[in-house]
Amino acid sequence: MRTVNIDDIHSLLAVMPPHIASDLKQEIGNGDLLEIVMDIGRLPEARFPNREILLGDHEVTEADIQHVTNLIGAFSGDNRAGLTRTLHRISAIRNREGNIVGLTSRVGRAVMGTAKIIQDLVETGKNVLLMGPPGIGKTTILRETARVLADDFKKRVIVVDTSNEIAGDGDIPHPAIGHARRMQVPTPTLQHAVMIEAVENHMPEVIIIDEIGTSLEAEAARTIAERGVQLVGTAHGNSLENLLMNPTLSDLIGGIQTVTLGDEEARRRHTQKSVLERKAPPTFDIVVEIQERYKVLVHSDVAHAVDSLLHGKEARSEVRWLDQEGNVIKEQAIARPEQHGGDEAKKQRLHIYLFGINRPILEQAAHEKGLDIDITDDLRKSNLVITTRNYFRRKPQKLRDAEIEGIPVYATRGNSLQHLRHCLDMVYTGPRDEALDLAMNEAMYAIEQVKNGKPEMDLSPQNAFIRRLQHLLAERHEVTSMSSGREPGRRVKIVNA
Repeated sequence: MRTVNIDDIHSLLAVMPPHIASDLKQEIGNGDLLEIVMDIGRLPEARFPNREILLGDHEVTEADIQHVTNLIGAFSGDNRAGLTRTLHRISAIRNREGNIVGLTSRVGRAVMGTAKIIQDLVETGKNVLLMGPPGIGKTTILRETARVLADDFKKRVIVVDTSNEIAGDGDIPHPAIGHARRMQVPTPTLQHAVMIEAVENHMPEVIIIDEIGTSLEAEAARTIAERGVQLVGTAHGNSLENLLMNPTLSDLIGGIQTVTLGDEEARRRHTQKSVLERKAPPTFDIVVEIQERYKVLVHSDVAHAVDSLLHGKEARSEVRWLDQEGNVIKEQAIARPEQHGGDEAKKQRLHIYLFGINRPILEQAAHEKGLDIDITDDLRKSNLVITTRNYFRRKPQKLRDAEIEGIPVYATRGNSLQHLRHCLDMVYTGPRDEALDLAMNEAMYAIEQVKNGKPEMDLSPQNAFIRRLQHLLAERHEVTSMSSGREPGRRVKIVNA
């Protein structure tokens, strides 16, 4: 892989205060700098893939912040600015009065060859959706895909560039997108409108879109796909299953609806009478989960993969990676339905992020139960978050970030040893089976419908434990829920209060 230094790092250093730029030049090394962080009253910081370095011994001042803001373009509605004809991005943190008190300067690089790993997929003309955690390279692949389709395949490509991350700041697009055209978006809330405008006014064959994140954008994507224009985009979430559980974006892969089966069909399927089914054909034919830089998991038939997830069946996918010579290596993979029983769970090491939880007591509870857990201070490296109910109700930023990333959040009543023992029991040996997954999917679908204006929705009858989880899910998404009926027909109702 070859990094093209069209965006010479010195263009970013040129807007830094001299003392910070001087310290940075000594730390840049092999060009793997990711971000420069400046917060008033703290030492400036340089962030690399596996390390963070404090720069010098002078705390950032208001004058340092002012120095940078005077040399860059104006900040847009999403508090982002850039350097003309570069891919560098500078984001602002403001205080209550609206004054800038912190800056995060992200280094932008065009990397030639990143699209090779999915090139055969986009060549087919099918709609391709990229997913993965922040900073793993989704936008880099998207940018290179725009160039390949426009230059190598001579297609009419339009990039809908919401924050100028794909084609850089300024009116002239960055050379990294080749001959693709770029439409800028005045404010993030208008991204969906610009998507439709691109199709209606400029006759593209391909539209490139970064960070589909709202129901309006999902609807615009479906409209574009129905008009026969190829879509290549990214969405929030780490996996296909995350996307399926996201009520706002699940329509991108067909959406979910509750279907009531006849007695005979329910017996044949070995399921409850109320089951979840895919609602419509997916907008995106192919989903690519970016697991690591230059390693992806490909779901080449999204409709089949979604149906398999909903029915608890095996789904075939493909793992791809680039070797040192830049060759694409492919290997078939089978995703089996999750096993939630105690024996299987204990084989899976948890990387837990704690929010408001007493770490020594949790470690004691885990030691008593012989559980192998890893407590991490990095939310992005965790696969589980444990917090208290009080924090869960307040929705602090860290917990909202976990929800966006699709990381499960467990809320416990308190910090006592008994509470944390019970929490670990729920994580490892709670009665999570296919019936529970279906019940929670049904609750999520009902929440989405109520938020979209439906007065109320009754869920299928469930036992007390599952009903309690459904109530917690409703509370988490800020809708009203109540139980009604008598056992064994007692059920949860989601209400638009």
